[in-house]
Amino acid sequence: MLWSLIKILVFVAAIIALTYGGTILMDLDGGLTVNTGIDEFTLEPIEVVFGLAAFVLAVWLGLKILAFLVAAFKFLNGDETAISRYFDRNRERKGYEALAEGMMALASGEGHLALTKAARAEKYLQKPRLTNLLIAQAAELTGDRKKAENTYKKLLEDSQTRFVGVRGIMKQKLADGDTDTALKLAEKAFALKPKHEETQDVLLRLQAEKSDWIGARKTLNTKLKTGTLPRDVYKRRDAVLALSEARDIIDDGKTIESREAAIEANRLSPDLIPAAVMAARGYMADGNARYATRVLTKAWNAHPHPDLAAAFAEIVADETPQARLKRFKALVKSSPDHPETKMLLAELHITAEEFPDAKRALGDLVETDPTARVLTLMAAIERGSGADDSVVRGWLTRALTAPRGPQWVCDNCHTVHATWAPTCSNCHAFDTLSWKSTPTSEVAMPAGTEMLPLIVGRDKETNPPATTELVEAEVVDGDRDQKRPEG
Repeated sequence: MLWSLIKILVFVAAIIALTYGGTILMDLDGGLTVNTGIDEFTLEPIEVVFGLAAFVLAVWLGLKILAFLVAAFKFLNGDETAISRYFDRNRERKGYEALAEGMMALASGEGHLALTKAARAEKYLQKPRLTNLLIAQAAELTGDRKKAENTYKKLLEDSQTRFVGVRGIMKQKLADGDTDTALKLAEKAFALKPKHEETQDVLLRLQAEKSDWIGARKTLNTKLKTGTLPRDVYKRRDAVLALSEARDIIDDGKTIESREAAIEANRLSPDLIPAAVMAARGYMADGNARYATRVLTKAWNAHPHPDLAAAFAEIVADETPQARLKRFKALVKSSPDHPETKMLLAELHITAEEFPDAKRALGDLVETDPTARVLTLMAAIERGSGADDSVVRGWLTRALTAPRGPQWVCDNCHTVHATWAPTCSNCHAFDTLSWKSTPTSEVAMPAGTEMLPLIVGRDKETNPPATTELVEAEVVDGDRDQKRPEG
């Protein structure tokens, strides 16, 4: 606004100055006399000024016309001149306009228009580095996969656009489900640009899917060094990879190496439940019950879980229900109000045939968190207390339609898994399984209920059929009624 006002004031001042100058010139006496030999002219001062201005303008125009004639002569001889540069600038302007319009069409989802504009831009610019990418993306948008792939291959020929071409073909192979080729392309893209975060993530996911744990750990280390992954997340995921490597070593029959790898995974992430379980079993195999107890207790304090309880029960295989109950109380003393602790103590009291204590151990879970496992335990308590069959069947009926409680659920696609795995079996995302409740009841039976026979043992002398058979029957019925989701 201020600048516009200044320009207006300058314009008005110039008009006033010219008017004032013209007035002075008109009031001056004398002038300029021009004698041609034949005629004699006398010019007023203002006429002299206008005549000089016209002469200067004529000279300037003459020089421009002469320069144009010289440039036209050179142009006809094939030399680069201002005329050729003018046409080049005009073509470049049209090319960049077409390129900009093509990018806008691509962003708007108009694939065919984007292809048309890309072809026009290529015609004027002759710069495939700029136009090929637009052509490839527009072809993908229109569904012309072959044209897109051929264009990406053209980008491979230039070192400056090679990464873009490799990445484009890699994404196509991923969309086609060709993970073997996609993995090789991801490795190539990673070699070209190791700091590219998306490429790091794709390579890590594919390596984990192919069980290339060593390669995945190297990729994960690169993510840490390049700053694309926080250190705490790196430590957990490195532990997940170490644990997965340990499980593969177990499958190969290398017992000692698997124990060392499991212990390393637990060291990297003590709260990782599968790592704690495997490390504890490794210590137990070495006869080191004290270290196994320490590992499981530390993991339980961080996150109580039925798998930890099952492993803790294995430390002492042959013990009375009362002795087992006493030993477990040392495990759960740090989290007495946790639902898992309450259900675990209830199960142990049931095994010891202390049914009133089992009911007190459950507390208010029947009202606050009535999962299938809680209601099944109530049915076992009622059966052990001598209640009528109708009462027991009432609890079991409620259990069949109740939420199944926490399970291994993928944070990415929400697929339920019966056991923990490093990658989701549905979406193949890496390290996305969390122990949590699902929003619906159409899920698998909780692992904690299935682990009850392991916690209390299978010996008939220490496991009354009235309780364990009831729980196992409910699990079978529940699986028949609620279909376990695939993956």
